[in-house]
Order: sequence, then structure tokens, then C-alpha cells
Amino acid sequence: MSIKGWCPGAWRPMMSGDGLIVRIRPRLARLTQVQTLGLCALSQTHGNGIIDLTSRANLQMRGINGNQYDSLLQALQDLDLLDATPEAEAKRNIVTTPKWQDGDLTMRLHAKIISALPDMPTLPAKMGIAIDTGPAPLLSDTSADFRFERSPDGIILRADGAEHGQPVTEHTAAAALIDLANWFLGTNGAAAGRMAKHLKTTALPAVWQTTGPAPAAPRLQPGNHTYGAPFGSIDASDLAALIQDSQAMALRVTPWRLFTLENAKAHAPHGFITDANDPLLHTHACPGAPACASATVDTRSLARQLAKPGLHISGCAKGCAHPRRATTTLVGNNGTFDLVENGHPWDAPRQRGLTAQDLLTPAS
Repeated sequence: MSIKGWCPGAWRPMMSGDGLIVRIRPRLARLTQVQTLGLCALSQTHGNGIIDLTSRANLQMRGINGNQYDSLLQALQDLDLLDATPEAEAKRNIVTTPKWQDGDLTMRLHAKIISALPDMPTLPAKMGIAIDTGPAPLLSDTSADFRFERSPDGIILRADGAEHGQPVTEHTAAAALIDLANWFLGTNGAAAGRMAKHLKTTALPAVWQTTGPAPAAPRLQPGNHTYGAPFGSIDASDLAALIQDSQAMALRVTPWRLFTLENAKAHAPHGFITDANDPLLHTHACPGAPACASATVDTRSLARQLAKPGLHISGCAKGCAHPRRATTTLVGNNGTFDLVENGHPWDAPRQRGLTAQDLLTPAS
């Protein structure tokens, strides 16, 4: 099993079974109408027409033809969806609350953090920043290592894995972020790779743990021009039709396999999820074989037939789609499935060697 120590980007794509994966990190998780339609067209002409929503509110095109990669980069630059350098892209690993408003604290804080990124030390590749400064935190379960959040009296910077954070202001936030990043590196945090893992063995100074965040708000749900994508996978032609039909001014990506349209007119859903209780919205499945070279089983066709909350079907033991505990996890292993109950994909299974037919046949 090969586990990558980094995430794909636009400058640094990753090879998979269906071609290159090219990840786009839209600023403030927002794409204009022109950018969205442009991305859909690029996905269809340079890739296999599939766009994934990631757990950090990014978008990634799949199946990109390596021979067309250079022309794709130029097209992304023309759409203003490409950082100036690979180094700048790597540092701009930021997820923002999807409910920000033009000119509000989140938008202003995002601009200050962006300006400070050249002064940030080089951190392990998977580390990221959450700007969760809407009326109440929304991103508590979203992967991030440095969390800007609302507190009852203002905003705090909280190290992931700590219950409390340090009060900061809009003007001191960037400097505090750099200080915390330097503390992480200075205490050998790079060996752990992530902040929460580091804090399990290394005490965070008390000055960083004085104030708790405000209570979290309920997660965004489908409805009111917010749509779900089964398994976070979008057909580019369907998305283009939705944008054109709705005349939406922009699209915002969330970490929850949902996206929201701005200023959309009444329109058909074009196959996207509109019901918060749709079991597909609560079922996890990676692309599986043959799209992923690590997988030996077809995951998503089975997931559609078995869809239910708490189900995770993983093409291999890495568990990329849901690297967490699930009620039922089916793990691909040499063409069949291992069954893990109330565990992670890498945990010991209760049963091995199950076929898709075994799983689809009702118990007598």
C-alpha cells in the first residue's frame, strides 16, 4: 500500500489509475460563473469530465491527460485559478467558512493571512489553516491545524487538538499564526506531521489555551440553492448545465460534498442532491477501481445500491474517502471486500473475502 505524504495541486498533480489528478484551490472557496464554466470545459477537454469536491473545500479534475498538462496550466492561469508558483500554492492551504459576506471579518482576515503566507515557515504538506470566523464556527470537523474561530468575545487562534485558543485581533492574527507555526516546528512537530498528533506528546504553552470557541452552528444542508454531490463527484456537463440554467453569479465549495450557488434563479437540480435525508449524501465511497491504482474493487456502484448513513466503501485500506471510524466499512482486498464494524478501514475485519453479490443478497 502506497500512502502519499502530500496532496495534489495544480502545480503538483498526482497520478492515479484514470490519469492525473489536478487540484484547484479557489480563493475563499468561490468561483465566478466564468471560472466555473471554464473549469467544466477544461475537465471535459483535458480530463474525463469528473470534478471532485474535496474535504477541504477544493475542487479536483480527474483523468487529466499528461500530454495536455502544460496547456491546462495556461488555461487555469487565464481563469485566475493558478498560484504564481508551486511554493505559493503549497502554503495557501486554507479553508474558509462558506457563509462569508463581502467585506466581512472572514474576507478581511483571509486577505491578511494571504499577505502573510510568504513569511510562514515551510510546514508538512498536509497542514492547513481554517478561517472559521462567521457568526458561529462551522468547520470544527474539517481538517485543519491552525483554527481561527469566533469566541464569545471576539476571535481566537486555536491549535487543532487543543480545546482552547489564544485571543487575537484582526491585526495580530497573522503574526500569531506565524508564531504558532514556529513553535510547532521548534518543538519537532514536523516529525508528527499534524498539529493534533503533535499535541498528544508535546505540551502546548498555556498562553495558547486561554479562551474557548463559541458553540458550533449546525452544518449546512441541501436546499435554498445548496446542492449535494454523491460521493463528492460531479459530472462537469451536469454542473455546466446547472450554472447556465440557474444563471448563478458564482459557486461556493464546502468541505461537506455540498456547493452553493450565488444569486441563482429558479432551476432544475440536474441530478444533484436536494434532500438532506438522501442516503447518498451520507454514504462514503472513493473512486475505486479502475480509477484508482490502489483499488481492486468497484466501489461506487455497490455504494449506490447499499447507500445508508454510516456506510463507507473503500477501495483499499487507506480509506481516502473517509479516514475515520464508520458504522460499517467495506474494504477492497484483492478483488473482494473485508467487513469492518465500528472501525477504520485499516482495522482488523470481522469477515474477509465477501463479494459484491454476497453483500447484495439479503440474509435468509
